[in-house]
Amino acid sequence: MCYEHEISDTISHRDTLPPPSVLRHVVDVHCHPTDSEIPVKSMDNLPIIIGAMSTFQADQGLVRDLATAFPDKVVPSFGYHPWFTHWIALAPYESKENHYRRIFKDADEHLEAFQKLLVHLPEPVTLRTVLEDVRQNLMAFPSAMLGEVGIDRAFRVPYDYFSSPGELTPFTVPFEHQLTILEAQLDIAAELGRNISMHSVKSQMATVELLDRMADKHGEHWMKISIDIHSCGFSPQTWLSIEKRHPNVFLSLSTVINSRSPNHRALIAACSSRRILVESDCHKIEDCTQCTWDMVLIVAEVKGWPVESSWEEVVDESQQGVVRHLENNWKEFVQGNHAGLSKIIKRATRER
Repeated sequence: MCYEHEISDTISHRDTLPPPSVLRHVVDVHCHPTDSEIPVKSMDNLPIIIGAMSTFQADQGLVRDLATAFPDKVVPSFGYHPWFTHWIALAPYESKENHYRRIFKDADEHLEAFQKLLVHLPEPVTLRTVLEDVRQNLMAFPSAMLGEVGIDRAFRVPYDYFSSPGELTPFTVPFEHQLTILEAQLDIAAELGRNISMHSVKSQMATVELLDRMADKHGEHWMKISIDIHSCGFSPQTWLSIEKRHPNVFLSLSTVINSRSPNHRALIAACSSRRILVESDCHKIEDCTQCTWDMVLIVAEVKGWPVESSWEEVVDESQQGVVRHLENNWKEFVQGNHAGLSKIIKRATRER
């Protein structure tokens, strides 16, 4: 059958999924399936590839187990999320309470809230232990990424993260504490040559500065890896600045997060056709395929790309559909070794 006849209007796909021949080329680059129970049958039936994220100490092993059981469907990511960085001690501490008082410097101003929160907080783990864990997991899985890691200026600490509905405390995690833990993890990724899935909320300029700093610090090693700003909420202007300065940075979008704001369509339009990825950011494996496909369709609409309804192995470049575009982007992301290092070094030299 002619390829032109296998492309149909984007809107007509809204309530259906394409056949497995198409879905096997779709990659959900960022999700959290180990946050929920994962039936073996659901994994057996999963038609796409997923990037499974870790976030704190307890779920690193869950992601390891999932990737071991389903190596052809799961790209594991190991790392510590900014929402849990207050659980991490940068140096030895005298007691659990002493550590958390160092983190929440306004604890005495909210003493009742602090005492209520302290009951639910775990014994802190040292940064040294965290970094050893990250390193061991990355080395155990040659295709593993660092993730989910990042910075978040909007997050308020809940009393009990695992209760639903959750109640928020007046406390936030100091930004410098988050940044110290993030940079230590990024250093490992650069050393080991591992790609990164990064969280950035209300931190656009700090992220720009961080990327500049990492490129300057790690040089060629940094340019060998790829960084994905997941569920990216940057303005188109900020993104274009990053895209121009950092050829190894991509963005991915999810309907779960990005559809809350109309800005995501402007961001898709502004983003280079070669730097965009898609994700679900879902916490249930059963939702990952549909949520990722929903974002595939939005990208297709904004970019004006056709949507594949079946798969041909060889297609003229002018007739490539959205799934093939995104698959090629994922392959470039995984491959790394990005051009542009000399421009970054020259720029950094001029700015000193």
